[in-house]
Amino acid sequence: MKMKLLMLLAGLLILSCKSPEARRPVTQKSGSYINESIARNRKIVAEEEAQIQKIIENDSTREYFSSPNGFWYYYNEKDTLSTRTPEFGDVVEFDYSLTTLEGEQIYTDEEIAPRTYTMDKEQLFSGLRQGLKLMKEGETVTFLFPSHKAFGYYGDKKRIGSDVPVISKVTLFKISEENEDQNNQNN
Repeated sequence: MKMKLLMLLAGLLILSCKSPEARRPVTQKSGSYINESIARNRKIVAEEEAQIQKIIENDSTREYFSSPNGFWYYYNEKDTLSTRTPEFGDVVEFDYSLTTLEGEQIYTDEEIAPRTYTMDKEQLFSGLRQGLKLMKEGETVTFLFPSHKAFGYYGDKKRIGSDVPVISKVTLFKISEENEDQNNQNN
């Protein structure tokens, strides 16, 4: 009996000295999901840009500009004298509304209410953040944003669904420097 116990202990001792082996995944996936996602997103972007181009082609009354950031815009009211546009850390007061490309109202400017935003330090959808950087005080600009520049795949979880391009009419009321704005609040 002692002999069996000693052999069992010796066997366990020998087996326990073995280095651990890496576990292999039960299933292995290729990069096909990522490739399918890329293809799907490219198709969505192309369709949305075609919709926007059709709107631009059918509107001969306005001069549209293409942003290097992937959206289009035109001026409702343009300031030709001022040169100051918002920079990182500036505080801007603005108002905006959102509609679909078909013209259906999503949010009115009354629902959103005038906003105060510190440039690049707070959450704001990327197209609007980039669009504000193009504006001067007193200007009103209408932006046409593909969904990836607006609310993207997730939408806003309220009224804007997945992959919805939007038109946003934005009025920039005031640009002030961050420390200037804080001094006004302290007084």
